[in-house]
Amino acid sequence: MRLYASFARRLSVLRDWPLLLIRLVLAYGFWHPAMMKWKDIHGIGDWFAQLQIPLPYFNAYLVAVTELLGVVLLTLGLFVRFITIPLMISMVVAIITVHLANGFEAGDNGFEIPLYYILFLFTLLVYGGGRISIDHFLER
Repeated sequence: MRLYASFARRLSVLRDWPLLLIRLVLAYGFWHPAMMKWKDIHGIGDWFAQLQIPLPYFNAYLVAVTELLGVVLLTLGLFVRFITIPLMISMVVAIITVHLANGFEAGDNGFEIPLYYILFLFTLLVYGGGRISIDHFLER
């Protein structure tokens, strides 16, 4: 048990790094979809209309803004807890409207990846951006 306790103490110096890495991986993951939406926002609105999403063009802009804002805020570690909520809602809608019918597997365009995003975002909602974030300095 002493060996385990010593090992755990040594690892504790790394405790802030997972939150930073989660933020950066999520920011990177939202970057490409956000840019795709902005390149053809009206096409996204048309697609949302086909999916019977209410107010499809408004929601296309709303999701595009949310994802791009998520990229910036997650990267900076600024207002992390606030941005996770609309991003999680976006992922839930994506699962329900697009991915659920394809099953779980990511290779079949299933809900595996959006589910992982939700779990990562929930972790950030609960723990915040960590000590390697602007939020940490603002909270002090």
